[in-house]
Amino acid sequence: EVQLQASGGGLVQAGGSLRLSCVASGITFDDWGIGWFRQAPGKEREGISCISSKGDSTYYSDSVKGRFTISKDFAKNTVYLQMNSLKPEDTAVYSCGRGWECRGNMDGPYDFWGQGTLVTVSS
Repeated sequence: EVQLQASGGGLVQAGGSLRLSCVASGITFDDWGIGWFRQAPGKEREGISCISSKGDSTYYSDSVKGRFTISKDFAKNTVYLQMNSLKPEDTAVYSCGRGWECRGNMDGPYDFWGQGTLVTVSS
């Protein structure tokens, strides 16, 4: 059974940092790209970052570039999203998805998403 478990969300003040984790099970971890997505209340889901199957290629949307960093720990089957300089507009439910690859965009395609973790940034 494929599982992607996101964690690490919480309440933080603007300018603060959080690190999200996405633990994968039921997949061959180095065969798949992993993407991070977020959905704010009343808005569509937005793909914000991805990392390739081998961890040698990454992508960031303009909304998070320079503030967020994605990384992959093959020993722990975990993808991290380090989020710095958080803004109130980063408030959303963050989830991770399994994608065929990450090649400079969020096209994937993605075929599975785990449950998300809520990030709330106060002003």
